[in-house]
Amino acid sequence: EMSEMSERSKQNVAHGLAWSYYVGYLKIVLPQVKKTMEEFSRANPNVPVCRETWKLHILIPLSCDVYDDLEKADSNIQYLTDLTETTLTRAGTKKRVYKHSLYMIKDEDKLWSCAVEYATPLQSLYAMSQDECAAFSREDRLEQAKLFYRTLEEILKGSKECTGTYRLIAYQELGEAETHSLSREILWHLQQQRWEEYAMHEENQPHNPSTALSSTELSLQISDSDLPQPLRSDSF
Repeated sequence: EMSEMSERSKQNVAHGLAWSYYVGYLKIVLPQVKKTMEEFSRANPNVPVCRETWKLHILIPLSCDVYDDLEKADSNIQYLTDLTETTLTRAGTKKRVYKHSLYMIKDEDKLWSCAVEYATPLQSLYAMSQDECAAFSREDRLEQAKLFYRTLEEILKGSKECTGTYRLIAYQELGEAETHSLSREILWHLQQQRWEEYAMHEENQPHNPSTALSSTELSLQISDSDLPQPLRSDSF
């Protein structure tokens, strides 16, 4: 009976997607991220890199609207290259390839490089909301996206091998008029990581400022306004 109730309320959709994403992908690739970033840095000394951001930055738009081409999502995001591949034989597929793409994010006065990609299970949530057979409404999709984020966050927090290898970037889109909202969101996280690392090693720094928020402090409440609002509590 409980299983049927959970199925009807779709409570198990995001939970299953988050675990599948972790076990079938993140648990495999995340432990290799710092190594591949270091290899790239040695081979390309002229490319600006920041050790504090040698992580996989995972985009989680709550609308589940995922672009296949990040450069089309925001012109301030430019593809640079692919990092070293991880090859495994898995589930009957010989030499299955896992890899990440490195992008340059344009700031006002500098360029930032980082590995960034969308959380691919969000494509499934979006597709379900477009398929009549799934009986999955826009409201269901939004709730499942938030549940996916919270579940994935908890899973990764408990994963020792993935510690320090990722950054979850959950956000609400600001509308078509905000053409560079995605790059600004990524830049905020890159700058925060650099500041957090600096503060950690700065003996005279008494405490973190109120703007230094972890992913757990992101508010996932939906605004009463017609337009989506930023998730960071420092924006209110």
